[in-house]
Amino acid sequence: MPRVCGDAKVMDSLLIIDIGTGTQDILIHRRNEPIERSPKLVLPSPTVVKAGQITQARKDDLPIVLEGFCMGGGPIVRAVREHLMAGLEVYATEKAALTIHDSAERVKGMGVKITAGPVPDNAVRIRTSDYMGGELRGVCEQFGIPYPDAAAFAVQDHGFSPGRSNRIVRFELIRNQLEKGDWSVYALAPDPPRTEMSRMHALREQVPGVLVIDTGPAAVIGMLCDPWVQAEAEEGITLVNAGNGHTLCFTLKGERVHGVFEHHTFGLTPQTLGIYIDKLRNGTLTSTEIFESGGHGAVVREPMASEAIAVTGPNRRLLLPRAYQAAPFGDMMLTGCFGVLRVWHRLRNGVEIDPTVNID
Repeated sequence: MPRVCGDAKVMDSLLIIDIGTGTQDILIHRRNEPIERSPKLVLPSPTVVKAGQITQARKDDLPIVLEGFCMGGGPIVRAVREHLMAGLEVYATEKAALTIHDSAERVKGMGVKITAGPVPDNAVRIRTSDYMGGELRGVCEQFGIPYPDAAAFAVQDHGFSPGRSNRIVRFELIRNQLEKGDWSVYALAPDPPRTEMSRMHALREQVPGVLVIDTGPAAVIGMLCDPWVQAEAEEGITLVNAGNGHTLCFTLKGERVHGVFEHHTFGLTPQTLGIYIDKLRNGTLTSTEIFESGGHGAVVREPMASEAIAVTGPNRRLLLPRAYQAAPFGDMMLTGCFGVLRVWHRLRNGVEIDPTVNID
């Protein structure tokens, strides 16, 4: 486990993991070494890895027990449903069950048995965690890379909401944070996270004191490390992170957010995304419109006339092929990691840096 360092000046290296639906994007940033030479990995996300383990147990006709911490759901939840539909038993500890849903009753209603007691001897034990520290340490050892002194993460956390739609709750939290933080994009990266953020606090339980922020602001702040994006942001720009699971769009001037919406990537086409962006810019987009079309929500402070637009993320060319393709430090897949690194310097070291040059 990395030790947590409160002063970035004395840390030798920082492990940064941006965890999405499909991939976990990893940067090991070492002091006094150019980012271009830093070790980088793009690996299947923990939820994809654990879902694969569940699928294998189903093929082997074996029950499973989920034990560990709250983590990203998605593929895990789908694999659990398939396991139950196959007539196989699923057990889960109370903490691990939060991966499936915030409501224990909903989880039980699916057929999952929440228990701290004995489980069948042949049950396949699956550890739920967004932090695959043992596996990453093994990779570092294989290549002679010293394991980092400290760690920082980006995950998408909907907020604990057992009785309400987590899509609604997530955007209530986003709106409240922006309003309290004078609409600075950094208001969406509090340290420590808000108490409602169960997934983030699960990581802090595993790595005490670790910096954990949301993937959305991480991507936006990371995009500002691209020189073209930073220059255009002075007059106003639309920034889009087209991820594997979610697409997040901000209108931004300097560090001030004018508006933001979030949708599921599979629910968007270039045409519908273009319509939502136009409405976000002119200030007519509503949270109801996004929510009723299957997305998360929207919040708009004021219109923004600028037509400058940049996109990052693995689905950038699918949704916005003609927009500027942001690639800070020449690596689009690490955009979120660069954002986390910049937040680390600001919050843990009290240093404002020029994000378009190498971050020491």
